[in-house]
Amino acid sequence: MNTQTLSTQYNICVIIPTYNNAKTLRRVIDGVLKYTHDILVINDGSTDETSVILQEYRCIDKIELSTNKGKGNALQIGFKKAIELGYDYAITIDSDGQHFPKDIPVFIEKLHESPLPLLLIGSRNMTTENVPKKSSFGNRFSNFWFWFETGICLTDTQSGYRLYPLHYIPKNLYTNKFEFEIEIIVRIAWNGVSVENVPIDVLYDPTERVSHFRPFKDFTRISILNTVLVIIALGYIKPRDFIRSFKKKSFKRFLKEDVLQADDSNEVKALSVTLGAFIGIAPLWGLQSFLSIFLAVVFGWNKVISFAASNISIPPVIPLIVFASLWIGSLFIGQPLHEIPSLEEINADFIKNHLYQYLLGSVLLATIVSIILGSITYAFLLRNNKK
Repeated sequence: MNTQTLSTQYNICVIIPTYNNAKTLRRVIDGVLKYTHDILVINDGSTDETSVILQEYRCIDKIELSTNKGKGNALQIGFKKAIELGYDYAITIDSDGQHFPKDIPVFIEKLHESPLPLLLIGSRNMTTENVPKKSSFGNRFSNFWFWFETGICLTDTQSGYRLYPLHYIPKNLYTNKFEFEIEIIVRIAWNGVSVENVPIDVLYDPTERVSHFRPFKDFTRISILNTVLVIIALGYIKPRDFIRSFKKKSFKRFLKEDVLQADDSNEVKALSVTLGAFIGIAPLWGLQSFLSIFLAVVFGWNKVISFAASNISIPPVIPLIVFASLWIGSLFIGQPLHEIPSLEEINADFIKNHLYQYLLGSVLLATIVSIILGSITYAFLLRNNKK
């Protein structure tokens, strides 16, 4: 099938947000028209000749905004209008001339070949001539945090050349400037949509390109957004996905498929148990779940196994952990512990008098137990693989 046929089959339109890009707007629209007439241009309060240029194109849909409120706001308006017009997918292309309309078929063909739903992001060659160093750094920075928040590894998360599944876009999005394009792909990924890159060409012409990115303000806004997304990912999304996976399967199947037969090596699984058990016993009360998932992501280990192992400190076991920590600590500071303290005895004064003893002992206990459990896990996995 040709591009136009596939575009019609999948109900795809092209959305072009524009703000003061009169120099390149005609070239972009004319290029897109070679592939489709299903075009929606959002003029985000431009003060140049943009409105005059758009009057020349009577065959496309246009939205004129009286004031500039940011690219994110323009895209949200464009998405809502596209849904009203009956489209299921939207390709977004920047109007500053850096994207080539000839890459539209790349998105459509990938959509046709892949399981749905799907979000596609154009992957630029950041070694291209005239690519600003700040863009290359910003892309690497964004790729890392997207991976951290979703577990999906991409080569480009900042490109505005994308194909969106319109019906999977969250109804309430909270950003409206450059950081919007980070929020939306993270939250669509959280909705269970596959996110992939497709290769595209890019042109950075310093004589034509008009960038509205404000390095300090926008980078600060992006950093704040990523902080919020990380908190949500670790505090809600990761535990939610873990519970959903567990609920969908019997315990035996969950253990077999998600733990024993995960793609991770035996070494990684054993290290994940070691990490989780250490955090569960160490004096990190209230942070075990967060840290077990966070550090597993940082080290590239198994988050599910690490989280499960951190729950070694369940309430019935806590008194044993506390006593064992105090006893081990007493061996190193020369303060013998003759009996197990009752719950009534463990008050503020008791903790104050035995704090160093407990902290030292709990770290040592966490080290010993986590190494033992990790070794047992490794031996069990080797035996299981042989079977």
